[in-house]
Amino acid sequence: MIFLAATTVKVKEPKRSRALVRQETIASYLFLLPSLIFFLGFVIYPMILCVVTSFFDSTMNRADVFVGLANYKELFADKIFLGALKNTFIIVIVSVPVTCAFSLWVSSAIVDLPEWATSLFRCVFYLPVVTGSVAVTVVWKWMYNNYYGIFNYLGKTLGLIDKNINWLGDERFALGCIILILLTTSVGQPIVLYVSALGNVDQSIVEAAEVDGATDFQCFWKIKWPAIMPTTLYILVITTINSFQCFALIQLLTSGGPNHSTDTIMYYIYYTAFKLYRYGYGNAWVLCLPSSLPSCLRSSSRLATRTIEEVRNNECNCCNRKKAKALEASPQQAQAGQRLYHPDPDPDQHRGRDLCVPAVLDHHRFLQNRCSHQLHHPRVVAP
Repeated sequence: MIFLAATTVKVKEPKRSRALVRQETIASYLFLLPSLIFFLGFVIYPMILCVVTSFFDSTMNRADVFVGLANYKELFADKIFLGALKNTFIIVIVSVPVTCAFSLWVSSAIVDLPEWATSLFRCVFYLPVVTGSVAVTVVWKWMYNNYYGIFNYLGKTLGLIDKNINWLGDERFALGCIILILLTTSVGQPIVLYVSALGNVDQSIVEAAEVDGATDFQCFWKIKWPAIMPTTLYILVITTINSFQCFALIQLLTSGGPNHSTDTIMYYIYYTAFKLYRYGYGNAWVLCLPSSLPSCLRSSSRLATRTIEEVRNNECNCCNRKKAKALEASPQQAQAGQRLYHPDPDPDQHRGRDLCVPAVLDHHRFLQNRCSHQLHHPRVVAP
């Protein structure tokens, strides 16, 4: 008996010379050099200069004077800063959940329409984003006009108001008007993303759940919502950042008024640095902004990261209660309950798509087997 031993032969790659490696490395760094110069000159250097200037009383009229932490002490004692910080958080807390909820509702309504209708709605909602903030602001300023604006006209026609309201000149309504405009310019991108995410959900799982008697809300909450969770997290983060950066609307409409009721951090940084020429104090504002932004991003992430495991655990607890009732009823129902509520043998295989009710997946496999059986064994119908 002859035994043949299989041997593997390692083919050694030819070694490159050190000169060739050095030449390729230098060429790579030369290609990166323009981007590196731009990044260092327009990002890193201004950030360092901002930190240094925040410790000086820097203006255009005289030389900089070192004041230490005086700018920061004045900052936290400034009522305008505290009011701008409060307005910024109000804008974020109101606009982010409303934008995400409205975008998800619209996307769920138009995703099942014909393709041309879905594309039309996406274009309509995305139009304010493409148009630009200046054009959108001009239109809304005309609508808010206290003499011939459409809001006053409709309010007086419907009997909601007795006289014209100066929407942007009244402290009670100015910030709400800004938030309303921000919502109309923020829903375009989330709707496009949600329509794409909902279109990628496995429809066979949804159909199997509907056959088993699941309602539309159950199909959405147990199947679609876990599948679009990454998209929701991205939308929450992007919307939070955009809400913090609200500047153009306030500059063009109210300029922070009336009586600083619409001041935000971004606008007042601009006002302090380029209107009052207090560069050191404005830079202190800039350094305080990153300390508040991560907290909002963290809260948005917690809102979005209700994971599939939590949904599965809640549903499995309900399934266990139903199984216990079935066990108490009769042996036949106990067997049925054991068949309907057994745990998924491979939960990782269906992670993010299952209903946490394995009977839906079993029914889905049953439908596939039945279709395969009918394909290979067609029924003969007598004439």
